[in-house]
Amino acid sequence: MKNIIIRTDASVVIGSGHVMRCLTIAHNLTREGCNVRFWMEPHAGNLINYVVRQGYETISKAEQADLYIIDHYEIDMVWEQNIRPYTNNLMVIDDLARAHDCDVLLDQNVVPNFKDRYDDLVPKHCIKLLGPKYLIMREEFIEARQQIEQRNQNIQRLLVFMGGTDPTNETTKILTALEKLSFTHVDVVVGNGNVHKEKIEQICHERNYHYHCQISYMAQLMQQADFSIGAGGSSMWERCYVGLPSSSTIVADNQFITTNYANQLEAVINLGWHEDVTVETYKHLLNRLGDIDVRKIRKIGLQLTATPEPNAWLSQIMELLA
Repeated sequence: MKNIIIRTDASVVIGSGHVMRCLTIAHNLTREGCNVRFWMEPHAGNLINYVVRQGYETISKAEQADLYIIDHYEIDMVWEQNIRPYTNNLMVIDDLARAHDCDVLLDQNVVPNFKDRYDDLVPKHCIKLLGPKYLIMREEFIEARQQIEQRNQNIQRLLVFMGGTDPTNETTKILTALEKLSFTHVDVVVGNGNVHKEKIEQICHERNYHYHCQISYMAQLMQQADFSIGAGGSSMWERCYVGLPSSSTIVADNQFITTNYANQLEAVINLGWHEDVTVETYKHLLNRLGDIDVRKIRKIGLQLTATPEPNAWLSQIMELLA
């Protein structure tokens, strides 16, 4: 049995995206017979207990393993070099085109130069898994894509998800913008790390919106929605993958390039940097939904994320461990 350690974190500042996509990787590797453990720090808003409930042991210091997988913006090449004595192989998941000392580099993002932007940033022997072919998708999203149905232009069912922690409190802005508008059904999703979740739940209850916290059925909600208001990052590609037209607000620096490029390709509607996105911005979007060609957005998003082999990164990892 191959032993794998995943080094990642979640917090009210970091968000939950790194941990959630690492859980997808862990589930796939576990099915292949690997023993996966998580190394996480107890930051405020961490997901350590959530990871444990998913069936994984957590550690708090370096231990020997056949493979380390690192998904962390605060960890750099020096840290990677220092962990080398503990492992035969090192894999890094990145979105930012940084320098790394690793054997496998995975960057799933669609940016103009995604095929060559790591050429001078990783060792020559490094296996580079780049672009939408290597999207990290949970099984629920893969199944949802196989069940996509034709939709019309009528937008009655709205999904709001601004990331697990929503550190810029976009959800409250959106709820304020929705106050005098009417939709047949509104789903609002938050994570356990959202410090405003009790207030958001109260507003949803008062308005008969459907409130969801730290769920495992996001793909189902995306299947049912006609439009989504969301953030950039991994969830943006999930929306494209299941054919859900959406807007994206940039809530972190690492989302600038990908969100802007997805907007250029017309796969999403980019509302801009969160500090410039106001309640009025969301009101304007909601009031013009009837004029947006959502079928075009859906089609481009599906084409952009088409891949012949879902989670193609898995076979590459297993070859490395063989």
